[in-house]
Amino acid sequence: MPQNQRESLIYTTLMCFVMVYCMSVYNIALHGGSGLNAGVLVQAWTGLPPAYLIAFLLDVFVASRLVKGIAFGKILLPQDPAWKKILVIASGMVIVMCACMSLYGAVETCVHTGRWEQIPLLWLQCLPLNFVMAWPLQMVLAGPLVRKVFRAAFPVGAVQ
Repeated sequence: MPQNQRESLIYTTLMCFVMVYCMSVYNIALHGGSGLNAGVLVQAWTGLPPAYLIAFLLDVFVASRLVKGIAFGKILLPQDPAWKKILVIASGMVIVMCACMSLYGAVETCVHTGRWEQIPLLWLQCLPLNFVMAWPLQMVLAGPLVRKVFRAAFPVGAVQ
């Protein structure tokens, strides 16, 4: 877990990249009808910059503040073990970011189709599909991987 604001910014940058890219690949493969292939990986990569920027800003200015405020204000105690803090915060971040980025995906779809009236329906269709991928991705792959890479690159106390 990050120990200060600079570490938090670096950690968020890494986590956001991993989650946005993986979820982009998932959504393109799911909705494109062709499954997972090299074209899907390229399409996810080329669409990454705007999605990453939106996700990063939402993470920093909305989700993180909301989730940490609720987690540390209502759910967690200072003496709680690290695993509990990780589970509560990561789960809360998935819920908020999944809702926000599913809406982003619905809007992006409507930009391409011009069918703006479909935003609510697209959002409601994508939200559960994204959540069932995002939560395990965060808990099993992205979270542990980013925490390990982050601490290997930035040992405790290395970033002030």
